[in-house]
Amino acid sequence: MVKLFLKKSYIRHLTSYMFLYLSKKNRMVVFRKFFIVLFFLFTSCFSFAQPDTCKLQISLLTCGPGEELYSTFGHTAIRVTDTSKRYDVVFNYGTFDDSDPYFYVKFTRGIMRYALSAEPFSDFMQEYISDHRSVDEQILSLSCEEKLKLVNALEENLEEQNRYYNYHFYADNCTTRARDIILKIVSSPVSFKSILPAKHPTYRKLIHSYLDDGNEYWNKLGIDLVLGSTLDVQVSEHQATFLPDYLMHYFDSATYNGRPFVLYKKQILPGKKENSGALLSPFIFFILIAIIILSLSFVKNHWSKLSLNIFDFVFFFTVGLFGILMATVWMFRVDTVCSNNYNLLWAWPLHAIMAFFIKRKQVWIRYYFLCAAGVCGIVLMGWGWWPQQMNKACIPLVAILIIRSFIISRKK
Repeated sequence: MVKLFLKKSYIRHLTSYMFLYLSKKNRMVVFRKFFIVLFFLFTSCFSFAQPDTCKLQISLLTCGPGEELYSTFGHTAIRVTDTSKRYDVVFNYGTFDDSDPYFYVKFTRGIMRYALSAEPFSDFMQEYISDHRSVDEQILSLSCEEKLKLVNALEENLEEQNRYYNYHFYADNCTTRARDIILKIVSSPVSFKSILPAKHPTYRKLIHSYLDDGNEYWNKLGIDLVLGSTLDVQVSEHQATFLPDYLMHYFDSATYNGRPFVLYKKQILPGKKENSGALLSPFIFFILIAIIILSLSFVKNHWSKLSLNIFDFVFFFTVGLFGILMATVWMFRVDTVCSNNYNLLWAWPLHAIMAFFIKRKQVWIRYYFLCAAGVCGIVLMGWGWWPQQMNKACIPLVAILIIRSFIISRKK
């Protein structure tokens, strides 16, 4: 403080001495130039402080999960507001038509035609209000030029020849489309911070986090049975943003031209979390069945023998049907999400046929089931080391396959 006071005093005295040696005329010149500089500084600062003249506001909407399976992972949309024109529209890349008579056939093959749609913000919100799903809004820090560029790009995408695209679960969906079109219009690169743990999760683990959170263990089992090992690769920071929540956190972490990419964030609608999961998880359910079947296998009476014969037919036939489904979606889907499915090591499609030959005593039938028991034993021993993370609820099923296949192979 002393040094600062001395410095200021020195400058003040120096200025006084300078003006003593200036004439009156020269003093007026100096004052005139001084006020001109102040005027330009003031006007330039004022111009920088002016509000955005285009009156546009661009925001990212992140919607919470719903009860339906297709809404389990949430949703993303882009909101465009123009206060001068009372324009408040949501651009939504998640529109699809399930009235197509071939919808489920196309769905099985991975041919899902999604489209960009635009609707008033009030209409968009009705679904989320009725379903008690949360909606968060992030106002993006974009220049007027960038906002206009984004609106033009969205309107161009909205044209009939441009609005449709082939949906891909984690590579091209409503969230990745919103992310890509926003990042495409910015004039300089956006810097993102890490939002993932040091050991990056796989696609499957990211999906599991949502299913576990909603206690959707049966849906989790179905997904794990059908989706192959292509989902068991570690994701990058950018790839993780195929999920709406991760894109929201990704944008929260971002800086753009030295300032936060998200100007401010607010929750438009709070969500109501409901535990709609089944009371009995598939793992516990199959454990109970395994205990019952194991107990019956050691009981020697007519009733237990009849029950096991019925169970063997239904069980092997059902496992075979699931194997056929896994092999079918692997071969006929246009994408790779169901490829390289290691569940086929224990869920053999041939079981659906062999279920009709269980009661016969030919040697080849006995060898078939002995081979099935041996392969399932290998699968069970290497459960945690396979390239694909298989659902733990399948462990009791594989154990039943081993026990019943071995017993059937011993029949004479």
